[in-house]
Amino acid sequence: MATRNKIQPSLMIALPKGRMASQTLDLLIAAGIPTPNGDVGRKLVIEAAGENGSETKNLRYILAKPSDVPTYVEYGAADVGVCGLDTLRESGRNVYEPLLLPFGRCHLSLCAPAERPNTPLRYESMPRVATKYPALTADFFRRRGVNAEIIALHGSVELGPLVGLADLIVDLVETGGTLRANGLVEIRTIMESQAVLIVNRAAYRLKAAVIDSLIARLRRVI
Repeated sequence: MATRNKIQPSLMIALPKGRMASQTLDLLIAAGIPTPNGDVGRKLVIEAAGENGSETKNLRYILAKPSDVPTYVEYGAADVGVCGLDTLRESGRNVYEPLLLPFGRCHLSLCAPAERPNTPLRYESMPRVATKYPALTADFFRRRGVNAEIIALHGSVELGPLVGLADLIVDLVETGGTLRANGLVEIRTIMESQAVLIVNRAAYRLKAAVIDSLIARLRRVI
């Protein structure tokens, strides 16, 4: 009889570094899916370990920058990955999205200084908008007929309005604490986000049985 953790060979799973990786691994463990054991140190490609602690070649994991996970999956360097919906939509990568995961919930919002007049966006004269999500932000303003200047940043976008770099920001909001601490308020929600399982399209055809098994196991514990 097959063991609870047995999965057919050669499945590569891309995980985003940080808290979402830990949450994903907790979910995989609950679903009886082999995960790496112990401290992985600086390794970026890690073998999964079976129940007896011995390594198995059935599963391997990639630890990647969150924004790179959709790229690894679309190009087939990984068969399966986990990322935020916000990251996936910003990337525009062409992958399957078979399963939403029960963590990483937040929303992408347009935010402004609290003292800013409540002027409709269509009356704005080319606002400058700082964001880590230039594609989603540009699309949001384009669909509303607003000619905005998008300023792409990689650090704390809340700093933009404080130093006169930007009039508005677009950023992920979880609790809103950072916004309040910097005198900013949400004025529009652009999209809701949470973690999502993504699958390479070719891999899903070639490894349908093993990928479907993984998805089914995850569904049972969600």
